Amino acid sequence: MVDADQTFVIVGGGLAGAKAAETLRAEGFNGRVILIGDERDHPYERPPLSKGYLTGKEERDTVFVHEPAWYARNDIELHLGQPVTAVDREARTVRLGDGTTIRYDRLLLATGSEPRRLDIPGTDLAGVHHLRRLAHADRLRHVLASLGRDNGHLVIAGGGWIGLEVAAAARGYGAEVTVVESEPTPLHHVLGPELGQLFADLHAEHGVRFHFGARLTEIIGQDGMVLAVRTDDGEEHPAHAVLAAVGAAPRTALAEAAGLNLVDRAHGGGVAVDESLRTSDPEIFAAGDIAAAHHPLLHTRLRVEHWANALNGGPAAARAMLGRSVSYDRVPYFFSDQYDLGMEYSGWAPPGSYDQVVARGDVGKRAFIAFWLKDRRILAGMNVNVWDVTEPIQRLIRSGAQVDPEALADPSVPLENLI
Repeated sequence: MVDADQTFVIVGGGLAGAKAAETLRAEGFNGRVILIGDERDHPYERPPLSKGYLTGKEERDTVFVHEPAWYARNDIELHLGQPVTAVDREARTVRLGDGTTIRYDRLLLATGSEPRRLDIPGTDLAGVHHLRRLAHADRLRHVLASLGRDNGHLVIAGGGWIGLEVAAAARGYGAEVTVVESEPTPLHHVLGPELGQLFADLHAEHGVRFHFGARLTEIIGQDGMVLAVRTDDGEEHPAHAVLAAVGAAPRTALAEAAGLNLVDRAHGGGVAVDESLRTSDPEIFAAGDIAAAHHPLLHTRLRVEHWANALNGGPAAARAMLGRSVSYDRVPYFFSDQYDLGMEYSGWAPPGSYDQVVARGDVGKRAFIAFWLKDRRILAGMNVNVWDVTEPIQRLIRSGAQVDPEALADPSVPLENLI
């Protein structure tokens, strides 16, 4: 039985928003729960968009967080295909695109992020793509299949996770692929040159061409269609389609217009929240890609754009909205699948933060664990084709204990013994 005396509104129809709604009901909240999303699709998970669904190994229905009937069964009021255009903090209302006004007692912002755009000539041509939404994946899946049939060329601007996963999917369809990346290796800012080269070699073995140390300056077309791209070093590459995979920006316009405290883009951007995911307004919370949270374990403000953060952050925010004591201190985690390589990464080791990389296992055979250390303390760990080790890796990170690098590199020494 819904108690209409209290209304919790969730803005954002992604994984964080859907899991927050689920948690409110699971924790016994019997007020109104209103979930507002600007896409017409029901809330879905994003990893399949560049992995299983894009490759054709998973069906479209598998991406959704809940079956459509779940929302009605749990008295979740859905407003799909409706952007929120304004938040009035004094009146505690949100205004929808159609002019409807909804009052809230507590509000969760889970508006996610959007792909950064290429600021070059030719981006208005047909055949220039981004990958963030299910509709993007629907189109791109069709494009990759067509490129594969016609021996077409895909140029990817950016050698990050999305760029590499799409490259692997495109090669699976038989398309020709060129990745243009400004750094000397893919994933340079995430993994450093040591491990970035491993992914360069992996993709090269599968026929992907890399053009490092360059940026796109123009997309060349004719009759509205893509023909080629040019880079800032004067090179030209044939292309029938282009994917812009140059990162994502948190969707903070709504929060900014409402006067909530934000974090400067130079420090990761996002909406500033405390460890309970509460914003500068005590009745407004933020979760997922937009939340720049004070991390109790890492002692820094951190914004994480990965699936696990939405999966866990939405429920954490929901509990905080209910007045529970929350300290959101999850170790950052993400995963990737490319060809026959599967990996999981735990922790946070930005460039310049570590002084040593230790490998355990066979890097050449791509079956190993890599650790990033600072003063012999583990900041992050990545397991590549080695499974069921995430928990001990995260315990090592949480412990903050100094470890013996030689023992860490020795597969005969159980990770549990190093804690």
